[in-house]
Amino acid sequence: VQLQASGGGLVQAGGSLGLSCAASGRTFSSYGMGWFRQAPGKEREFVARISRSGSRTYYADSVKGRFTISRDNAKNMVYLQMNSLKPEDTAVYYCAASSGTFDYPGYAYWGQGTLVTVSS
Repeated sequence: VQLQASGGGLVQAGGSLGLSCAASGRTFSSYGMGWFRQAPGKEREFVARISRSGSRTYYADSVKGRFTISRDNAKNMVYLQMNSLKPEDTAVYYCAASSGTFDYPGYAYWGQGTLVTVSS
């Protein structure tokens, strides 16, 4: 599966931004999907993940209650709605696909990343 993330940009603190990730292939619904981010000078970190059907989601504590992951299997898309953004959310955001289980995903496929910058 090939992934293409988009939707990044510059937003003020407290604002909102929505990211999208388009997946190629006809087997999108067989993959669990996740969002990760990497801030300058830091390691990549997990943000959120969603099950194949979209019925289960899981978030990093740092974004819980502010970010929402969703997917549309008919459109081969996964989304990340980000609200109440903080400067510390500034990072390159990546979508990833997993053929593992929800609790042990093991992401094998990665998109190219989209930059989100939150100004204070």
